[in-house]
Amino acid sequence: MFDPTIFDNLKVAFENHVYDLDNLNREIDITNRQDLLDLSLMSREFVIEFELVDQQEVKAEIVLEATLKDLASEILETSGESPGCTLSVRFHMVVEDIEDECELIDEILENIWKPDHRPAQTLRFTYGNAHNEYRNTVEVPFNHKINEDHMDQIPEFIDHVVQTLHELNEL
Repeated sequence: MFDPTIFDNLKVAFENHVYDLDNLNREIDITNRQDLLDLSLMSREFVIEFELVDQQEVKAEIVLEATLKDLASEILETSGESPGCTLSVRFHMVVEDIEDECELIDEILENIWKPDHRPAQTLRFTYGNAHNEYRNTVEVPFNHKINEDHMDQIPEFIDHVVQTLHELNEL
């Protein structure tokens, strides 16, 4: 009999909450979903991407990852190990005024997430693009692993993601 891992249980919990916002509440539209198994690293990654129904300028991605060490320590019940998954959230948007908009983005994320580490903003542009638009990928990292003990925090986490989408769309 298959015994689901921490990764599997968390993935299903995140999916359920996000799909409820899409199907039942019609607050978001899911735009992409990936469930990856990296056979060279023996790791797992789940990514679910969505945007607000009435504001498509910013997309959010919830990223859940489990390494080989995480999976092995759980399956082998290695003593002294605390198996779990890594969680992060990314926001994708276009900015034009790098200095002002990126500073505002930092302030919004600081107010909502109160992160331990400053969120990373990675800017990209297409050479020859006369519009001076930059694609900004903003990542909020979390420096602790999560497991089934954190299941009750998933709705609040997703509420923070949706609140961030609302505020970033207002820029």
